[in-house]
Amino acid sequence: MNRRILLLGGVTEALAIARQLGPRHVYSLAGIGRVPEGLACQVRVGGYGGAEGLAAYLREAGITLLIDATHPYAAQISRNAAVAARAVGIPCWALRRLAWQAQPGDDWREVEDWAGLIHALKPFRRPLFTLGREPLQHLDEIPPEQFWTLRALQACPGNDRCEVIGARGPFHLDDERMLFARRAIDVLVSKNSGSVATEPKLEVARELGIPVLILKRPALPPADLELRSVAQLLSTLDLA
Repeated sequence: MNRRILLLGGVTEALAIARQLGPRHVYSLAGIGRVPEGLACQVRVGGYGGAEGLAAYLREAGITLLIDATHPYAAQISRNAAVAARAVGIPCWALRRLAWQAQPGDDWREVEDWAGLIHALKPFRRPLFTLGREPLQHLDEIPPEQFWTLRALQACPGNDRCEVIGARGPFHLDDERMLFARRAIDVLVSKNSGSVATEPKLEVARELGIPVLILKRPALPPADLELRSVAQLLSTLDLA
């Protein structure tokens, strides 16, 4: 089959897929974090200029299958992918992680947006944010009675009431326990990414009886084919 794939990365599983792709295919990254080495496929870093720009690239590069393996919260990218594939007339597949489900002993509180999150945070003093870089835009809004710990892929300056930790998963249970204890964390703020690599923080919150404020997942567009695991996707691709 003379297929050419564009794989939109963004989650850990995308790299596992990329490692199975040959030199005809393209692994596309937004440019945040390290660019992986040792891949047989081509690697493209950077955006496309919206759905129209992505559609133009699909045509120019002769892409015949678009695979959306972006983060569950990267809704705009997923929408652009669906629109661009439809405009070009090629299939769009999506790797869609299952969401985490609350377990016995969990105290999860879902919030719709940033305003809802800030309201839900009012009773707490030492939150741990694991939302990526989004909270950096709000450092001047931290109430005087709170101290924020932010964890993102890369460390960057905080302020007098916020420290930013640069760290990349997978995270380990004992390390997460030490982090919660050292920072006296009294509430965890998280997306529901569904990632095994970042799940230990939820177990620590459960152990300590600490509430978890969960940012609600955005609605994603339907894809021509939705797959739940790397194994399922690779089997369907039949790269052999």
